[in-house]
Amino acid sequence: MKQLFLCSYFAGVKELFRQYASEKQLGKQILFIPTAGNVEEYRGYIDEALQTFADLGFQVEILDISACDRETAQAKIFQSKLLYISGGNTFYLLQELKKKQLLSLIKEQIADGMVYVGESAGAIITAKDIDYNKLMDDKAVAKELNDTEALSEVDFYVLPHLGEEPFVESAQATLDTYSAQLNLLSLHNHQAVLVEGEEVKVLEEE
Repeated sequence: MKQLFLCSYFAGVKELFRQYASEKQLGKQILFIPTAGNVEEYRGYIDEALQTFADLGFQVEILDISACDRETAQAKIFQSKLLYISGGNTFYLLQELKKKQLLSLIKEQIADGMVYVGESAGAIITAKDIDYNKLMDDKAVAKELNDTEALSEVDFYVLPHLGEEPFVESAQATLDTYSAQLNLLSLHNHQAVLVEGEEVKVLEEE
């Protein structure tokens, strides 16, 4: 059964994840992919996510898929029971996943019981296609991305950071532009979406 924990801002849902990890008995090993942040000026959310996992007692292995070969990336993901993909530029992230041929492997691993944790860009790529996110992220940094088809693990499209700086305008523009044609699921920075099989629940940090 597929199990996904998707959020807008991981440090903002720390207690939700603590509870989730405890209920699911997830163990304490996590594979952490920060690659989406490589092309961003601000990367503080990656440090905050690392700190959040450390605070919760997790042992984190960092894997930058842009900096390793395909075999290494595939082997690490294949061995992982718990995978986290950070925020950053969604198009660059998808480009790097495709270059290393990781999308189908991640899908297989999710089907096989691996728990997937996605923050912002990491949550967006669980949709069928990420083209709708071009109002929030610059597509131009992903010059080798030929198509925007993504993991297709969920039938909705995560819209992170609604009402949150510095994304107030771009998130609202995305909502205004695509809400009539796509099943958008908008999140502010203290909400998470839990997907278990076909069941979808939105929770909020108190």
